Amino acid sequence: MPTVPADRLVMTDISKNFAGVRALRQVSLSGRSGEVLALMGENGAGKSTLLKILAGAQVPDAGAITIDGSPVVFRSPRDAHAAGVRVIYQEPEIIPHVSVAENVYVGELPRRGRYFDRRRLHAQLREALARYGFDLDPSALGSRLSPAQRQLVEIMRALIADVRVIAFDEPTSSLSDVEVDALFRLIRRLREDGITVLYVSHRLPEIFRIADRVTVLRDGAVVGTRTTAETNDDELVAMMVGRDLTGMFRRQPHQAGDVVLTVSGLTSDDVHDITFDVRAGEVVGLAGLVGAGRSELAHAIVGNEPVRAGRILVDGRAVRVRSPRDAIRAGIGFAPEERKAQALLMHRSVRDNISLAVLDRISVAHVVRRREERRIARQFVDRLAVRTPSLDQVVANLSGGNQQKVVLARWLARRPKVLILDEPTRGVDVGAKAEIYDVINELAAEGIAIVVISSELPEILTLADRVLVMQAGRITGELSRDDATEESILALAMKEAA
Repeated sequence: MPTVPADRLVMTDISKNFAGVRALRQVSLSGRSGEVLALMGENGAGKSTLLKILAGAQVPDAGAITIDGSPVVFRSPRDAHAAGVRVIYQEPEIIPHVSVAENVYVGELPRRGRYFDRRRLHAQLREALARYGFDLDPSALGSRLSPAQRQLVEIMRALIADVRVIAFDEPTSSLSDVEVDALFRLIRRLREDGITVLYVSHRLPEIFRIADRVTVLRDGAVVGTRTTAETNDDELVAMMVGRDLTGMFRRQPHQAGDVVLTVSGLTSDDVHDITFDVRAGEVVGLAGLVGAGRSELAHAIVGNEPVRAGRILVDGRAVRVRSPRDAIRAGIGFAPEERKAQALLMHRSVRDNISLAVLDRISVAHVVRRREERRIARQFVDRLAVRTPSLDQVVANLSGGNQQKVVLARWLARRPKVLILDEPTRGVDVGAKAEIYDVINELAAEGIAIVVISSELPEILTLADRVLVMQAGRITGELSRDDATEESILALAMKEAA
């Protein structure tokens, strides 16, 4: 019989409470040497808390951790690093005004006398990048990196250390297909080297592609562990959500009304001669490969990027959008891809974040009517089933799915005519994804014109009445709901624009 690898990481009866909320309840799991163990569960199931405990960012109230049979206590990330444990978070922490090389080797810069050796530093990084099949410019500034490049910097930080256990938290959320392939090759190499890999993802195809076993959490407790070769999508979804989600990805198209948003000849530094319209009650999907210009188009429409030519009309009237405030006044709402950096006030309350777009409506002489603010926040927290202990909870303490619901609640409170959603379910579990889809359906039924930008083609095909495909900052084609397939979208995404 084949030898079963020894357990390298063992977490036993881990429990953690926050302000009366039980985040983890006696969670036990084990990761073997040379194994990829996937960790799945809805947002709020406890995955993030468990990773923070493993990283030394939080201390458990109870429970024990062993590495290679030896008990360890992590009271800080430094303790975890010393034990050979690294966690790669979904939102990379990048120092903006230093180079990629300095970001990767932060705290460990090679020195020549009193100064650090830049030439040696860059050579070290190039060698490491070549070894793992990645491509980054060592001299590029952190502030100029794309989300995918920031993720790769985090990964390289871990790889240059002597890791025994490495955990990835939604690592592919900002990566292109080519970069995902490179990441998976790397993970397989780590497995061959005997490293234990924890892999957190909501994407079921990834789990079956890369993981050996899957441990599922629900409501802070372990539901069970399965070998990927002996389970399937339906079983894992049932374990995660504890309820039937059959048909959750099916939208009933609504009868589209009059044109609400018209974009004509829009040109910025990143997009060129963009023309399209969106009708009331219609969901238009915006598809394309990473770097196609989809997000840049959204930012130009809402005034985050300067427009050099073209017009924007709302309900047939030309509007000048030079800032997000102008967009809001024109009836255009925007939920950006980077919700933590661009949409949410992370250290403010749920109430504050929801009311942000309606302060002009609930204030008298610049004084906010707090009772009305709480009423509005409560209305949309209840409507979207935001899991929060109170309206005064700090948004940073919510799961990713609930943070995204707070962003949506803000725009439901504002009642825009047009709503642009950039990667609305990025980093969101299957249950919360179904709930967000329901919200989009409801808003379309109420006559809001919606643009959805997504890198997940199944999501575009599920939600969109029409699909616009972009490549190199231009629209290369339009597909009806009936004609849109993954193959037809990809063909247009790789087509040279006329």
